[in-house]
Amino acid sequence: MKPIGTDSVPVMVSGPPASPVSVGSEPPFIAAAAGRPAAHTPVWFMRQAGRSLPEYRAVRGEGSILDAIKQPDLAAEITLQPVRRYGVDAAVLFSDIVVPAHAVGFGIDVAPGTGPVAEHPIRRPADLDRLRPLSPEDVSYVTDTVDILVNELPKNVPLLAFAGAPFTVGSYLIEGRPSRNYRFTKEMMATQEHLWHELMERLSESAITFIDAQLSHGARAYQLFDSWAGTLSRRDYDRYVAPHSRRVITELRSRHPEVPAIHFGIGCDHLLESIYACGATVLGLDWRTPISDARARIGEDLIVQGNLDPALVLAGTEAALAGTAQVLADNGGHPGHIFNLGHGVVPETNPEVLAAVVNAVHSATRNPAITGMGNANHGDPV
Repeated sequence: MKPIGTDSVPVMVSGPPASPVSVGSEPPFIAAAAGRPAAHTPVWFMRQAGRSLPEYRAVRGEGSILDAIKQPDLAAEITLQPVRRYGVDAAVLFSDIVVPAHAVGFGIDVAPGTGPVAEHPIRRPADLDRLRPLSPEDVSYVTDTVDILVNELPKNVPLLAFAGAPFTVGSYLIEGRPSRNYRFTKEMMATQEHLWHELMERLSESAITFIDAQLSHGARAYQLFDSWAGTLSRRDYDRYVAPHSRRVITELRSRHPEVPAIHFGIGCDHLLESIYACGATVLGLDWRTPISDARARIGEDLIVQGNLDPALVLAGTEAALAGTAQVLADNGGHPGHIFNLGHGVVPETNPEVLAAVVNAVHSATRNPAITGMGNANHGDPV
């Protein structure tokens, strides 16, 4: 038992007996995503590559994030930066959920300080003509980035692919910008249901193509971001959203049966059972839902990702480490846990606090029964 942080809760690091699967050389992320014991609890952070890092600001340059994503050498370097700095157990591709829509010429950009903005949003059937099917060639710059990263990452640090879930991407295409009430999105559901489902079907195919391309080039897991699904009632989620997210996950499982899938949304405590039913391997939790509560509701074998409140990271090292200890204690030594924040890293975050969190999680959960792994970046040099 190793306490971490000041006034922290002791964390029991012993777990169930070792899996019959040999995990001595298995990356901690891959082991945990399968519910198998790992050398330590793996850590990565949503938005770990980005404005919180001075090295990111040094290389990023001017213009839209979408311009940077189109430069494979730059996008690969930005993806690698947090792996070098923190020793995280997974690299998440530097990209954006609107890349597929942008790549097919829909007319969407990411405005600094605002987020995705579409000058001509989807409001009527004719608007779908601007959302043609995505092909892998449309995002060749993304797969070129994946190729670079697969060659440069340590062997025990997998690359994570990702895409926006149909609902969240659709909300940007319908609203035209980030929204607080999702007025036009919910209006389309209620008054143009056929159009809604046609849009969701197109975005489902786009997500499948986008993630499939990344996995086919060597990414080893993926996350489906449904960031704003929590704005919906469970009834509306089950009717208008779940069938399409389920289609994405089901189709990708048929193409890549061994690849872990993470499904994540914000404010989704009331939707947990419905999101879990979509079929992902790992359920991402924000900071509002205790891990123990999620397992009590869904099952003790539930594999989770999360869920330190990002605000505690902003509060400084002492608060962040105390919160980290609480998350680990809530997990109770269960092998099916990937440590993350309950949402993305915010730009004002002090990188030294995140480094302390990574070190604390690795130290507190190190499993001496599994040898030959060490920290995630103790492999081939990045």
